[in-house]
Amino acid sequence: MVTVGVLAVQGSVREHIECLSKMKGVYPLAVKTKEDFLTLDGLILPGGESTAIGKLIRDFSLSEAIFDFNNRKKPIWGTCAGMILLAKEIAGEHGFHLGLMDIKVRRNAYGSQLESFSIKLHIPAVSKDLQTLAFIRAPLIEETGKQVTVLAKVNDRVVAARQDNLLVTSFHPELTDELYFYNYFVNMIMNPPVRNVSNDLTMSCAV
Repeated sequence: MVTVGVLAVQGSVREHIECLSKMKGVYPLAVKTKEDFLTLDGLILPGGESTAIGKLIRDFSLSEAIFDFNNRKKPIWGTCAGMILLAKEIAGEHGFHLGLMDIKVRRNAYGSQLESFSIKLHIPAVSKDLQTLAFIRAPLIEETGKQVTVLAKVNDRVVAARQDNLLVTSFHPELTDELYFYNYFVNMIMNPPVRNVSNDLTMSCAV
């Protein structure tokens, strides 16, 4: 049994919890306090209002818990607003974000809520089946660092990517009946990246 937390301060928390509840061997947890992080194997930062979520992360003093979780190489998945919060840089803005992933994102790149849409796309790294991608006031990734693997593009725009233990999607998997990305994320938890012990030792010696 793995415990997957959903940061429960604002946004599509219930929808993520419902999707996780459909998976065998997964226990979903609504995360509201620093203590909740102690039981987690993975964390989802949901879609919603990134500015509001960022403010609540600070108000509830959750930043350090998230940083520590990342430092322990625990998988973190940011969807839509969660992707914005994980990004190292937000185009044209200097507001609060966690800055954990080497990507530059643009907020609301696909327009207003009235311009929401969904498409079918094959993402080989995630599943052999076509997947439904739902975009609602979605951001996109404008630039990626060398350690970032692009998982999906729509019209040559990056909409899903991974860097080590970090996963981001512009779209909302929780708004479909498909669990492809949830299975991919749980697989990240069950099969963490192999750490290079010799490099760790070298770095420690150098310090």
